Amino acid sequence: HLRWESARRAAPKGDRSHLNARRVSARFQFPLPHPLLPDLEQLAAQQAAGQGFDLCGIQLLTHMSPMTLEIQIRHQSGTDVSLDDCAGFSRVLGDALEASTLLTEAYVLEISSPGIGDQLQSDRDFQTFRSYPVEVLYRDNEGRELRQQGSLLERDNDHVHVNVRGRIKRISRPSVISVQLISPTS
Repeated sequence: HLRWESARRAAPKGDRSHLNARRVSARFQFPLPHPLLPDLEQLAAQQAAGQGFDLCGIQLLTHMSPMTLEIQIRHQSGTDVSLDDCAGFSRVLGDALEASTLLTEAYVLEISSPGIGDQLQSDRDFQTFRSYPVEVLYRDNEGRELRQQGSLLERDNDHVHVNVRGRIKRISRPSVISVQLISPTS
């Protein structure tokens, strides 16, 4: 999980002295809805697509001083997002935000990658978390949702394989709704 933070304040066009960039660690924050969020999301998505990224998330934290605009991006190619990618996109999006005049007050722009969440999705996630405890949510033949916990063995083209107390449980991929990391139980 990477994050690039740029402090910004209203400044004359072309004046870059208002940038103060640094790498920061993750922290817990509680987003509040804001009426500008749809416009900001559209602008961020357009800029992200133009740079080869997908927009994964956006939050405008108005309870912070200065307010903070958090943006999460992912490479369209699926490769890892680097700190340089975050810094480069911060400059592009910062310029677009200033040109749009959507944000008229001082703000902090944070660009980050989403990192790996609790839910496994890509082949890389399944390789990285082999032998980790997971919970598989899936539908049986009658359409009922079931949960199976165990240690992740692998995911192939047809099945998700989970070790359940020494026995291998094969769950058909089309029936899998989600595979989520869980805390090991005692």
